[in-house]
Amino acid sequence: MNNPLLQAGDLPAFADIRPEHITPALDVLLADANAALERAVGPEVPAEYDALSAVLDVPLERLSRAWGSVGHLNAVANTPELRAAYNENLGRVTEFHTRLGSDERLYAKYKAVATGPAAATLSAARQRALANAMRDFVLSGAELQGEAKQRFAAIQERSAAAGQAFSEHVLDATDQWSYHASAAEMAGVPDDIAQSTREAAQAEGQQGHKLTLHMPVWMPVMQYADDRALRERLYRAYVTRASELGPPERDNSALMSELLSLRQEEAALLGYPSYAQLSLVPKMAESPAQVMTFLRDLARRARPYAQRDLAEVQAFAAERLNLPDLQPWDLAYASEKLKEERYAFSEQAVKQYFTEPRVLQGLFNIVETLFEVRIRPDTAPVWHESVRFYRIERHAGGDAAPQLVGQFYLDPYARTGKRPGAWMDDVRGRWARPDRRDGPVQTPVAQLVCNFAAPVGDKPALLTHDDVITLFHEFGHGLHHMLTQVDELAVAGISGVEWDAVELPSQFMENFCWEWEVLSRLTAHADTGEPLPRELFERMLAARNFQSGLQTLRQIEFALFDMRIHAELEACNAVQRVIDEVRSEVAVIMPPAFNRFQHTFSHIFAGGYSAGYYSYKWAEVLSADAFAAFEESSLFDPDTGRRYRREILEAGGSRPAMESFKAFRGREPRIDALLRHQGMA
Repeated sequence: MNNPLLQAGDLPAFADIRPEHITPALDVLLADANAALERAVGPEVPAEYDALSAVLDVPLERLSRAWGSVGHLNAVANTPELRAAYNENLGRVTEFHTRLGSDERLYAKYKAVATGPAAATLSAARQRALANAMRDFVLSGAELQGEAKQRFAAIQERSAAAGQAFSEHVLDATDQWSYHASAAEMAGVPDDIAQSTREAAQAEGQQGHKLTLHMPVWMPVMQYADDRALRERLYRAYVTRASELGPPERDNSALMSELLSLRQEEAALLGYPSYAQLSLVPKMAESPAQVMTFLRDLARRARPYAQRDLAEVQAFAAERLNLPDLQPWDLAYASEKLKEERYAFSEQAVKQYFTEPRVLQGLFNIVETLFEVRIRPDTAPVWHESVRFYRIERHAGGDAAPQLVGQFYLDPYARTGKRPGAWMDDVRGRWARPDRRDGPVQTPVAQLVCNFAAPVGDKPALLTHDDVITLFHEFGHGLHHMLTQVDELAVAGISGVEWDAVELPSQFMENFCWEWEVLSRLTAHADTGEPLPRELFERMLAARNFQSGLQTLRQIEFALFDMRIHAELEACNAVQRVIDEVRSEVAVIMPPAFNRFQHTFSHIFAGGYSAGYYSYKWAEVLSADAFAAFEESSLFDPDTGRRYRREILEAGGSRPAMESFKAFRGREPRIDALLRHQGMA
């Protein structure tokens, strides 16, 4: 009764959850879910949408929320004890969901619902959810029999364990590397980074500066450290993480091969020639060939710009920095120096204007203005003292109390035991719960996780402009989840949205970070409180597409590699060969032979983007075209904002993404806006 994972509160008791709670809670939740499954497939539950939802969806959602809390803590507050408890239960949770998704009795019941006379009377959202469910039963092996079904289940369980091991190796390889640099080696590194790394060394009783592979330390050193040997040391450590060039117990080589082999075997069991084709079934793209044609066409357009970018930085490095043989560990350094000279500003100077409190206030003001809501601080148990909690409300009219729309946690800072990167995840979705039909609709709750540098001394945290873009990106995902007005859990918010369209709202929000009307409101110098000068903004804007050709080719390289290793049957034993071939085809910068980027490519090996990384570029076309609607009217035009909210955010996954886009834009998407935004028109 005292287990926080079993308590019935609306929000997780994050502060109280301990590793020893996990297994006993899963014992109860899995038993309840199994009992619900047996009841749902029995004769006493009719083949009716509401009846099945009432019996099955409530215990399934309870299991999902509890296990989601455990997985979240494992990602943001990892300890050996928590990891052990998570891994101990990962197999049986995976086994249950695999068995649920492939249960032919449940599949038959859903078929009866879908073909019954009442199906035509279901709401559009329910019809969409039902169609998705029918598709997912097939993709989950519900039509397999005998040994094939058993093997499919074994593949799911082993894939989950292998993906988790991959992620752990990346986390451990990142956390466990450090180097204590001398003051002389830190020449050129910004003062705030020098101070924070000095304090980190002092906290361990060491001299000098403790450097790590966490992005808030690694990136500024690569950009600003004058010491070339130091840059090479950090570069080599970063690009060999979790590979055969490091400790063998953290080498992801075998796991990559195994995961690819398991995925191809899964595809074959389901009758698909490759995992790439299986992966695209619930996406917008129609085939691997279509995706690769799209990527190669974009590469062809970007290549001349990338070649120009590289030639410029090579010439600058040779003439001005005495670096005639520009190496990968020199690229960020030389590029930053070139940008400073060409546009007369540095990232470090800009960062002083982006104080975290002011950026958040500005972001919230944009959302409030554009989408007619209010964001207010709220209270909830949290997993770390730096985590905040907020509520989003909508004015209900007259003297009525504001209507709660959604809530979110914000976990902004990098720390040991926290997975690198940035992401949005859901705590719960919007749902007219069948167990309280006459009660209020369950409102959505999101987690927004970033890895920014924490405050140093008595100053607020300072964000780079890239950090600001990341924050806006994740908040766009959060808005998609929280502003939905769909009451059907399976298609509310981001649920049910095609994977290659789910980045539309996140990338849409990034565009605001390049508008003077926005930046003038969300900047205040850390020392003087002055907003960003217009003249500095104009220089930033001029530099917006600095090396955009190189950046575009880099993303295409990742996406094409991802699609090829999942489309080619022999790739599981040739990962390095495939990435070498992709680089030969599209890249203009060749990394050194020891570069093992793929060994930490968690997006595709542990994060759900397998044969789906292309969606970042695919959705950029959608998001740039969507933002162009605001450029054509005005940035904060209430009618355009209302239409975007209604047709994209509120609609969630209740209809195909292309229908939502056309309902907002009045036509199919065009690539013109993306090329214009990236200076490649």
